[in-house]
Parts: sequence; structure tokens; C-alpha cells
Amino acid sequence: MRFVYTLLIHLLIPLALVRLAWRARRQRGYLEHVAERFGFYKREAEGPFIWLHAVSVGETRAAEPVIKMLRECYPDHDILLTHMTPTGRETAAQLFRDGVIQCYLPYDFPWAVARFLDHFRPRAGIIMETEIWPNLIQACAERGIPCYLVNARLSEKSFKGYQRFGQIARQALGTLAAISAQTADDARRLTALGAHNVQVTGNVKFDIGPPNTMVELGKQWRISYGMSRPVLLAASTRDGEEELILERLPDIGLPRLLTVIVPRHPQRFDDVARLVERRGFRLQRRSDNVPVAPETQVLLGDSMGEMFAYYAACDVAFIGGSLLAYGAQNLIEACAVGKPVLIGPSDYNFAEAAERAVGAGAAIRVVDAAALARAAQRLFCDRGAQERMAQAALAFCAAHRGATERVLELIQLRPS
Repeated sequence: MRFVYTLLIHLLIPLALVRLAWRARRQRGYLEHVAERFGFYKREAEGPFIWLHAVSVGETRAAEPVIKMLRECYPDHDILLTHMTPTGRETAAQLFRDGVIQCYLPYDFPWAVARFLDHFRPRAGIIMETEIWPNLIQACAERGIPCYLVNARLSEKSFKGYQRFGQIARQALGTLAAISAQTADDARRLTALGAHNVQVTGNVKFDIGPPNTMVELGKQWRISYGMSRPVLLAASTRDGEEELILERLPDIGLPRLLTVIVPRHPQRFDDVARLVERRGFRLQRRSDNVPVAPETQVLLGDSMGEMFAYYAACDVAFIGGSLLAYGAQNLIEACAVGKPVLIGPSDYNFAEAAERAVGAGAAIRVVDAAALARAAQRLFCDRGAQERMAQAALAFCAAHRGATERVLELIQLRPS
């Protein structure tokens, strides 16, 4: 099966190049460092390295507490951080400085992953969340490099998808040194696919604290917005959700309401700006870097790496990717800043965290955009309810910290 898989991905090389060119139409970063995607690196490898793979933005943010603790435990090692998207790479450049080296992970061709591993010679490999690359994992095993799947999650939908490739998934998962799963359900599904040594460690995203610089920036923004204005944040929205939210904003019934919309993907910033203007709302953009005018109704958060500041500046936060079938984005960050959370019906990426947040009184689940508007209106009219949810959110996060320490207990380095 792995031979068939390898043959298939080689046949897809032209399509991969076309896809890079197509995505570069909206995000020029896809045309940079293309050789790295095939295992060719200009950077000299000194090391020793601990290699950690974070495919895009969410995984890169999740990696922050893991990288911090790795640097504390192994101060004589550099961290090699790999990605698959330019936005993941840009996020890491903002989060990390000295001691963290970045590059793209090559596509899963045997010769490309061999060049990668032979060039950097990592003493361990840590793959964040659910990235299963059969040839890469096998190449690590052949070189005696222990490879770990960390903060792993596997929704029921993804589980059924992997079941269609049961033999190759079983071989890859069974070759890993260990797996740290976010929840018992994740561990059960991974084990059913053939994984060994699966331990439930919790979600390392609970260990990410809001940086003081971002909290202070958010406070400055709030002064700019107007301290007495109600502020609704639509965080990490996905394609199609902005239209639904804008349609229901008048239902909230607050004429001074400021709605801050932060699209998940930067290549959509301009599209969302045009949508807001077509709907007749007065728009400003964060990139204008000027105080928000009293008549502004929608502020477009067209910036990267400032999500904690957006949370700090709002009264109520809606978590994008949940109104439509995207599985939701990370609600833990909003809770960590102490903000009341609204989340839609699609939450399979954060199912257990969402359920527990709702149960703790930190979040309210809404079934659609109309219900979102009604819930926001009730909260804006009840400051006491806002405060109770804010305190519940902080307590919810505090109760679930400690996953990073449990993850690090699993990691063993290959002898030098």
C-alpha cells in the first residue's frame, strides 16, 4: 500500500506545482522557498536539532508552549520548526526568535524526506496534531529518529476518512514512538486505526497565556474604539460566515455597536472588505492604524499575530469556523483573556473543549446567525452576565492547564 501511495504522489507532482502557482495568486509567499518543498535547503545544518512540525497557523500557535519547554529542557539544542503554509511560517517568525530555525517540510516523497532528515539529522521529531506522512515516518524509523504525534486530535469524520486507507494508516501510526492525544475519544480513534503507546495528555493550547504586550495593545485599541461602545468580535471567520453575520447585525439593535471581523486567512481580507461595503456598513481597517471613528460600524482586523489583542479589546467574542461546517477555530484563546464566548453548531475540531466551556458557563452555543444576534444582544444588555461568563472562562482555562508537561514526559531523544 505504501508503494501505491508513493507512486500516486509522484504522479501528482505537476498538480502540486500548479497548486502552488494558483495559491500564489492570492498569497505570494507560496512562490518562495519552493525548493525546500522537495528537500533542497540552502541553510547549513549545525544543530543539534529537535525537529517540530506545525503545518499552519493553528498548529504553530499550539507549538508555542511545547517549544518554550523544549528550550528549557534542552538548552544545548536548536529547534527546527517546519511548516507547509506561508502563514504558518509568518506566524512562527512573529512568535519565535533566536534558537528556532524555520523551513518548509518537503512533500512526502521518499527521496525528499530522506534529503531533509539527512541534512538536519534531528534527534527527535515532533508532529503537531494530526499530520500523518507515511514515508516521512518510515524514514525516521529507518534512521533511528524517534517520531511523536503530539496534541493529536482525530474527529469522527477524519477517523472514517483514514479508515478507507486502513493498512497505510496502521503502518504509519504503529511506527510512531508515542502519541499524546488531546482527549480519550481521540485516543480511542487513533488506537482503532492501529496506533500504539497512545496517552491522553490534554490540550497544550490551554498552556498558552495571553502575552502582556498583546493585552496592553488591546487595551489601547479599546480606548480608540470608545470605552462606552459595545464591541462584538467575530474571530477567525471563514468563507461564507461574514455574510451571515452582517445580515444579522441590525437584529442586535444597538446603534453604537462596533463589530470587529478578523478573517481566518489573510488572502480574504480584501474580499471581506468589499463585502462589508456592499452591505452598506461604514468600514475601517486595522491596517489604516488610525483611531476608530464614532460612525464606523465594522472594523476589519486585517493583521496577523494580534488575535489576543482583538480578544482583549472586545466585550463578546464569536468563534469563527463554527456557523458553517468548518469545525470551529480555537475558543481557548478567548477564554484565556476572560471573554464571554459564542460558538456555532460546528465544533468538531474543538468538540470536547467547546462542550466543557459551555458546561462551565464560559461559552454559549448558538444554532445559527439569528441565534448569535439574540445571544449577543442579551449579553450586551446584561453586564452581570458578561462578568460571570468572563470569570468562568478564566477558571475553565486554569482548570485544564498542564498538558505540555505531560507531553514532554513522553519525548526521548536519539543518542548523539
